[in-house]
This record gives sequence, C-alpha cells and structure tokens, in this order.
Amino acid sequence: MPHPHSPSGRESMKLLHCLVLFSLHSTAGASEDGHWCYLSQKCHDQQCKEPRQWGQLYPECTSSEQSPINIVTSKVKYDWNLTPFRFKNHNTNPECKWKVENNGHTVIVHLDGSSTIELGGLEGKYKAVQFHFHWGNDEKGSPSTRISPGSEHSIDGERYAMELHIVHIKEEFASVADAIKGKGVAVLGFFIEVGKTNEYYEPFISKLKEIPYPGNKTEMSAVCLDSLIPKAEDLTQFYRYTGSLTTPECSENVIWTLFEKPIQLGLEQIQEFWMKLYFGDNKDWWMVDNFRPVQPVGDREILKSDSDTLMPPAKASLLIPTAAYLALSLIQ
Repeated sequence: MPHPHSPSGRESMKLLHCLVLFSLHSTAGASEDGHWCYLSQKCHDQQCKEPRQWGQLYPECTSSEQSPINIVTSKVKYDWNLTPFRFKNHNTNPECKWKVENNGHTVIVHLDGSSTIELGGLEGKYKAVQFHFHWGNDEKGSPSTRISPGSEHSIDGERYAMELHIVHIKEEFASVADAIKGKGVAVLGFFIEVGKTNEYYEPFISKLKEIPYPGNKTEMSAVCLDSLIPKAEDLTQFYRYTGSLTTPECSENVIWTLFEKPIQLGLEQIQEFWMKLYFGDNKDWWMVDNFRPVQPVGDREILKSDSDTLMPPAKASLLIPTAAYLALSLIQ
C-alpha cells in the first residue's frame, strides 16, 4: 500500500474517491458540456470528458481506425517495402532554441522542422515539428523500484513505462492542422523502459521544474534529435499501421511507426515527469497516467519491417542466375 503522503499514495486515495464520484455522475447521466481529459484528471474536474466520452465532443474519436492499439506479433505481416529510414539533420544541433511547454495534458517540445525523415515506406519527405511523452505513475510510493506502465501502445499486451511520440508532417505543409487535412502526418513512436540513467535527456528533464502548471513555457538549447532515440542500427526493426492522433480530435489517416528497440531512462528520470508536472494550477493535481487506452484494431493490417526475416522466394530466385554466373567464372 503506498504511503498516504507520497505522490502515489495521494493519487491512490484520490482515485478511489474519484471513482465513487464518477459512478454517481455516470448514473445521473453525462453532461454535454465539458472538455477532454484523462481518467486521472476526472477527480479534480468532474465536467471533463475522459477517454470513453471523447466521442461526445469529437465524433471522430469513435471512428474505426483509432490509436493507440495493441500489436499482436503473431498476426503482423512482414513487408519488404519497409526499408530503413533516412534521417537528415538529426545529428546536428538546430540553431533555434526549443520551446518547451506544459499544455495541460503532457510536456511538449516544439521543433523548427529542420530535421527530416524519408524512406521507411513513406512517400516523400517529412519534417519533425514536435515531440511529447505519455507516462504512468509510481506504483508503490517514493522512493520506488516499480512504476505502473504509461505507454499508449502495447506489444502482445505488454506496456512500457513511457512512450515518446515525434510528430512529423510532410514538408509542404505549414502546420499539423494543415497536414491532417492533407493526410500528411507521420508519427514515430518509441517505447521507454526503466534502465540506466540517460545523460542525453538531462538538459530536457532539468527544464521540467520550470513548467509545472498548464500554460507554463520555457526554452532550452536544442540538442541533436538522434541523441534522444536509439542508434541508427537499432532503428531498422519497426511496426507500421494507419491510425489516428491519440488525443482529440483523434484525427485519422496518421501513419504510425513503432520501433522495437526501447529507449532507456533511469528510474529517477522517469519519476521527474510526475514529480514536477501538474494537470492543474496546484500541487495536488499530479500529471500522471496521461495515456489513452488501446483501441480496436478492426480489419487493419499491421506491418513489420523485414530485416529479421529470410529473403522471400521472389527475391531469392533473382540471386540464382548471379550465383551460377559467378560459379562458371571461377571454373573458367
């Protein structure tokens, strides 16, 4: 049982109280007024709509190709067209500073679009415009060696401590809103697990204390994007599917890429997210469990990059004449 004065203990007591209030409100019928929130926010804001109610405010949240999803690895289809990505300007420090913001639901970092991706089964070039995180909570109080998972996607039902989303749009669009209309949004998703302290994240994590409340903003010197993600050789294994944004308005036609190789952060680094950030304007409203539950896959096809598989017969047959030619050359 968490200590009642720890962040986890306080949240557990509040959640129990919240569930009682929520059941009463559900019995009385949901109001058509309100704004969207996560279930962990419901106790402090009874008028907000948690994920199961998002469709009351944004109809597309109930559509058939929503995100996140659970990926069942035994059902994925290997696709030879999912070649490795080409990352450009990910290993250079942008000249402009990064703008870091608590937007009331997560911490978001706004980028200048100078880092781009192409290939990887995408058509055209996409520029990185922002990244943000989703996370869970402390499971047994602080200090703790266990945390509850907070990733949005899951693999065979297993979730990670956190998830990083780097949002890209096609280079011809000026904003995410324009790219959504033009079906030009691609998100790179990275799982984050508890591991060794990651020194590359320290400049960013150290800024969290400057943006505790919604609307707070700060700046930081930009770092190389590739220092925040796995090494290039670990980015050839990924899943691909078509889904939606995981926050309202839940716009669809988003191309999702989820990498197998997780990022490691130290336990204390992960805890900084919910120890320094708040959903509201007081320190009783911890920003925890800011993830959307998985959505039905339906009849969508989940693809997997091919570098772990054997060469398919169609391509292997092309090598036979070449091998025969080389053999004859040696004999002659």
